[in-house]
Amino acid sequence: MSENYKAPKAKVKLFDRIFKPQVITISNGHTTVRPRSRMPFILIIMVIVIAWALKMTDFSFATVFSRINELFVILGKIFQPKWSFFGKVVSPLIDTIKMSIMGTFVGCALALPFAVLASSNIIHNRVVVSVIRFILALIRTVPTLIIALVCALIFSLGTFAGTIAIAIFTFGVVAKMLYESIETIDMGPFEAMEALGANKFQAFWSACIPQILPVYLSHSLYCFEMNVRASAILGYVGAGGLGITINERIGWRDYNGLGMVLLALFVVVVAIEFFSEYLRKKLS
Repeated sequence: MSENYKAPKAKVKLFDRIFKPQVITISNGHTTVRPRSRMPFILIIMVIVIAWALKMTDFSFATVFSRINELFVILGKIFQPKWSFFGKVVSPLIDTIKMSIMGTFVGCALALPFAVLASSNIIHNRVVVSVIRFILALIRTVPTLIIALVCALIFSLGTFAGTIAIAIFTFGVVAKMLYESIETIDMGPFEAMEALGANKFQAFWSACIPQILPVYLSHSLYCFEMNVRASAILGYVGAGGLGITINERIGWRDYNGLGMVLLALFVVVVAIEFFSEYLRKKLS
């Protein structure tokens, strides 16, 4: 080895430059270097950030503790549901379920072809893949309530606007999860089909669909569960469903009626979750 060779110097992190490591002398006379703990520094930063957030939001612990009794009063009324109000809950509850079913179906149906276009192992055109992924990311960044508000302005108030909003949300989520699943499948059968003369559609349908179908259906069921819960609040922006009834009960301070609405929604959501869990186990 050349005498002029010098071992490369280890990179020193900025933290270690500011806070010098501690040099410890052990019993045999040798010294060792122990880096300073970062935990005190992290805790100080966290305290500063939390204090700044409390200041910017005008958060007051005194107000929280002085009004805590109101929370228990409202919860006490909610947990005493007005059973006579159940008849007025059935129709909007059915609308909510119909919105969720139709919106999930449309969103999942549209998600499949776009997930294929966003999969780099199927589509080798980087421009197409990047554009589709950007569109999907853009859709996912917009809150569902904002999508519902825009749909209500375009399609007028009602369940149709809510259905379109749910479909758009489902499309963005399922397409994202699905193209990630497609990129992990075994491409051997797909490439063999192409080598035998099949086009991309034929090869994908025969070689890839059987691999991704259980995952696709599982993602769809998961989104359906989320959509039932999400569609319950879309009525706040005029998108129909149970949200309108919830908004009315809160506006009238009818917390007993609100308790009946929430109880009905809870029963439906739990039933759907058990059903979808059963189907997912069958698919797996």
